[in-house]
Amino acid sequence: MMASPAEILQRLHERATRNLDTPAVKETEIQERIDYVCRCLSNRAGVRLLMACMLAKVDTPQIDPRQPYTGIGGDQCFSGRTLDEQYISSFITAHNLPCNSTTAFLTPALRNINRPLTTNVSLEGRPARMYGDTLKLLEDVAEGKVSAEDVLTDAIRILVLIREEKAARMSALLADIERSSGALPLSSEMIVTLIEQHLACKNASRLPVLVVAAAYQAVANQLGAYALPLQSHNAADEQTGAMGDVEICLANEERVVTIYEMKMKEVTIGDMDRALQKIAARVPSIDNYVFITTEAIDEKVRDHARTLYEKTAGTEVVVLDCIGFVRHFLHLFHRARIAFLNTYQALLLAEPDSSVRQPLKEAFLSLRQAAESDE
Repeated sequence: MMASPAEILQRLHERATRNLDTPAVKETEIQERIDYVCRCLSNRAGVRLLMACMLAKVDTPQIDPRQPYTGIGGDQCFSGRTLDEQYISSFITAHNLPCNSTTAFLTPALRNINRPLTTNVSLEGRPARMYGDTLKLLEDVAEGKVSAEDVLTDAIRILVLIREEKAARMSALLADIERSSGALPLSSEMIVTLIEQHLACKNASRLPVLVVAAAYQAVANQLGAYALPLQSHNAADEQTGAMGDVEICLANEERVVTIYEMKMKEVTIGDMDRALQKIAARVPSIDNYVFITTEAIDEKVRDHARTLYEKTAGTEVVVLDCIGFVRHFLHLFHRARIAFLNTYQALLLAEPDSSVRQPLKEAFLSLRQAAESDE
C-alpha cells in the first residue's frame, strides 16, 4: 500500500530530525541553494513552492516537478496549490515550522501561470536569487541530479534548525529581560523612546496596531472599554467585516464605538473621504474614527477633519501621530506603563512571522533589554 502525502511528510520529518547536522543532499552547490531558499526570511513563498513540488515528485515519481499547474495539461503536471493547502499547511502547523500560513501559489509571482517553471521563466518578485535558486532546484530534480526525497528532507531539516535557533535566541533575550526586571521600572518617557525606536525599524507596519491594542488591553478595567480581537495583518476589511485596524467596544456591550485606522504614511483628505463612506454605512453609528499615523500631519488634513462632525451627524474624525498617542496615554495612565509594555511585548511575540518578522521581534527584546539594563 502506497504512503499518503501526509505519511511521506511525517517519514521525512523523522529522517530529517534524526541528525539535524547532517544534510541529506551531498552536492555542496545544491545544498547551498536549498539552504538559501529555506532561510530567505524576506520571502517565504519559495520554500513552500519547493516543498509542494518535491512532495508531488516523491508521491508520484512520473510527474515533472516543474509543472505544478493543471492548466499546463498532460500527464506530468499536477496541482501544487492542492498539495500545498491540503498537506504542507497542516504539516508546518503541526511542527511549528517557520513558513507563511498561506499557500505560495496565491502570491503575485506564482499565481496565474500556465507553463512549466523552468529556469527560463522570469518570476516577478524579490529577492531574485531566491526565485532563481528555487527554479534551479526544480530543474536539478527533474534532470535527476538529486532526488526529490533528499531535497524535501533537507528543506524540513533546515526549517527545524531555523525553528530551534529562533527559540534559543528568544529564550536568551527573554531571560536577559527577566534578569533586569528587579531594576527601577522604565519611566513613561523611556518607554516612549523604546516604542519610537521600534517603530523606526524596517517592516514595522503592523506595530502601530499593536501599540493601540496594547494600550486598551492594559487599562481595560479603568476605561470600561475593550478592544476586539485583532484581525490578520493581511486580511482585507471586506473579508473580516471590520471597519478599521482596531475596534473598541464599551464594557458589557457589543456595539463598536471607536475605530482606529493605522497609516505608515501621511493621512490624506482622500483617506478621510473613504472613511466617511464606511461611517455612513455603519449601523448603529460610531462615536469616533481615529487615524493614527507615523508621519507628519498636514494642517489642511486637520482642518478637514474638524468639518466632518456635522457631515457624519455626530462622529468625531481625528488624525493623531502614533508617538503622540503613546506619550499621552502613558502619562495619563502612568501606573499602568509597565502593564502596557508587557502587553505590547506579548502581542508582538504572538503575531505570526508573516505579520511581524522574527528580526523585528528580536529587535524589540534587544532594545528593551538595553533600556532596562543597569550595566
